[in-house]
Amino acid sequence: MTYPLTLTIAQRGVVTLPKAIRDRYRLKPGDHLTLLDLDGVMVLSPVKCEIDAVADRIAQELEKKGESLESMLLTLREEREKYGKKD
Repeated sequence: MTYPLTLTIAQRGVVTLPKAIRDRYRLKPGDHLTLLDLDGVMVLSPVKCEIDAVADRIAQELEKKGESLESMLLTLREEREKYGKKD
């Protein structure tokens, strides 16, 4: 199924996925989907999004090393300035 599908938003924002899609991905009532809004392009995935969990693990590891968001942003600004000065 590669053609565009048109979905209708019903009462209370309910959207019904076509049976062919539910069957293809073995989706059943109660399953969770991940919706990513990419600045107007919406991606619906049957796979749980791990972005937040990965970001949290990275933040924890950086904190263990004494890094903070502020120190990383400062380093990024400094590197950008260096890059901008190269001719």
